Amino acid sequence: MRINKVVGALLIGLSFSCAGEKTTEVEEVAMETPMESEWIKLFDGQSFTGWHKYGGGEVGKAWKIQDGAIYLDAVNKDGWQTGDGGDIVTDEEFENFHLKYEWKIAQNGNSGVIFFINESPEYEYPWQTGPEMQVLDNAGHPDAKIISHRAGDLYDLIVSAEEPVKPFDEWNQAEIIADNGKLDLVLNGKTIVSTTMWTPEWEALIAGSKFKDMPGFGKFKKGKIALQDHGDLVYYRNIELKKL
Repeated sequence: MRINKVVGALLIGLSFSCAGEKTTEVEEVAMETPMESEWIKLFDGQSFTGWHKYGGGEVGKAWKIQDGAIYLDAVNKDGWQTGDGGDIVTDEEFENFHLKYEWKIAQNGNSGVIFFINESPEYEYPWQTGPEMQVLDNAGHPDAKIISHRAGDLYDLIVSAEEPVKPFDEWNQAEIIADNGKLDLVLNGKTIVSTTMWTPEWEALIAGSKFKDMPGFGKFKKGKIALQDHGDLVYYRNIELKKL
């Protein structure tokens, strides 16, 4: 964290005036106070620096960069994911943070941003440990029929309070704010999910979800961030983070 120097007054001693009275000498000294953390670009718009394929290795060739955006060229599918794609994650782990990014999805597309991921050989996919803010074409993808699987939802856990999502092929602005367990999801300027993680209520949410049999899901308080390969064309740009 950067430090901002501010000027403060410090009493440094006593002296005597001509009349013999005690007087106080005051000297201005530099004191240091914390300065607000700066935004970090997680994607520089030109390279995959700071990212790798989940499980290790370079970012798969199906992930490409064009016009300052990362996109998944999902022409060759291998099951529900792309042949040479896979989920990609940040090299760095984050604890308390404010993440901002923009996304747009192709018609009938599905993807997501996953966070608090524990990248370990015992977990095959990021979603086995990290919650997800859903990316979806609500008008076309079958997942939209499940109300907790729609764009902006905390996937399979909490339904968004409203749906300010834009149609496919249009850019959306999203934010994930995690601060000492408090979690807020923001889509196009509206806070649509607000909850507290790692509480009995949080555990109850997990117990009632598809993640109930995944012992590592939603447990980690520090982790990596992923862009999901769900086998569909998706774009991400302006990915930046502030440590809280």
